[in-house]
Amino acid sequence: MQFNSNELQEVLPHRYPMQLVDRITDGEPGKWAKGIKCVTVNEPFFCGHFPQEHVMPGALMVEALAQVGAVIALTVPENKGKIVYFGGIKEAKFRQKVHPGDVLEMEVHLTKSRGNVGFGEGTAMVDGKVACKCTMTFVID
Repeated sequence: MQFNSNELQEVLPHRYPMQLVDRITDGEPGKWAKGIKCVTVNEPFFCGHFPQEHVMPGALMVEALAQVGAVIALTVPENKGKIVYFGGIKEAKFRQKVHPGDVLEMEVHLTKSRGNVGFGEGTAMVDGKVACKCTMTFVID
């Protein structure tokens, strides 16, 4: 499973400035996915976070991971055209700062699902070092 930025728009309902995944590089529908976000100085959040040292907000790293997770759910045929919502975030840990010029490499695994509720674990890395890890709950509607 691979999607470039144009193909992602057929899967994810997110659009600029909230689409935080540039490309899906690998994966298996309903199981796992890998994606990337090329972080640029032109991101709208850098205007205020922080003007003296641009740092990608941790909440947006978690959102980017959730979008990779949404691709896992939305590539299953019965979920096509639906929306995936956050149901919860647990154990989010932030290990390093993410700056303009970094490539955020993300991997999410669906660990369990029951009906329209799913659970996943995500890791975001820069240069092979963990920037963020979390466990997510989502609801498909």
